[in-house]
Amino acid sequence: MSIIMRDRISHDDRHATGPVTRRTELKQASLGRILEAGAARLRREGLAGAAIAPVMEDAGLTHGAFYSHFANKDDLAVAAFRHSFIDNRPRWIGKTRDRSWPARVLRLARGYLNPRHRDEVADGCAFSALASDAARGPESFRAAFERELRRSLNAIGAASLDAQAEHPHYDEAIALMAVCVGGLTLSRAVADPAFSDRILQVCQAAAAVAAQADQPPSVPKP
Repeated sequence: MSIIMRDRISHDDRHATGPVTRRTELKQASLGRILEAGAARLRREGLAGAAIAPVMEDAGLTHGAFYSHFANKDDLAVAAFRHSFIDNRPRWIGKTRDRSWPARVLRLARGYLNPRHRDEVADGCAFSALASDAARGPESFRAAFERELRRSLNAIGAASLDAQAEHPHYDEAIALMAVCVGGLTLSRAVADPAFSDRILQVCQAAAAVAAQADQPPSVPKP
């Protein structure tokens, strides 16, 4: 093949790649907007918030663009739920090297069980927003909920998100998540602001007490 022909092919390839790359970038950008809008709707409204039309309107995209990314609203709900943890989980866990396990639990409890988190529903933890919906939801969503819960339990113990082996404080991490999710949910459910604050404070204290117990109750493995 001549040098001229090779140069012409190379030029044609670059010319063809440009629009393709641009389309890919635009598609990824639109996907990100849909996931952000869907995650916010889920946390505000539960699984009902994964309705296609309002999510696409929030994302500033046409209804037809939805089907280039998802087959149906159940797929959107799963993807948006998982997307919500990309920023929220590392923001909550942080990179602090706690001096002890009790200190870590206390820090995490304070970071979760506070009025600011309670009031920022659309940007808060998806576990507390969707736990009851997940219990009644489709199997695909329950599976996504379980996967992200296990990943958060690993992160609490400073393990890799997808670690298969349980870290030494795994059961305590489950207890912490139960206190945090349950406490935040109750604090949002009551009408009296003072009572809501009290629930948060009591749950913080309960987490701290549990973390400092010398011998936490053993839980039999199924």
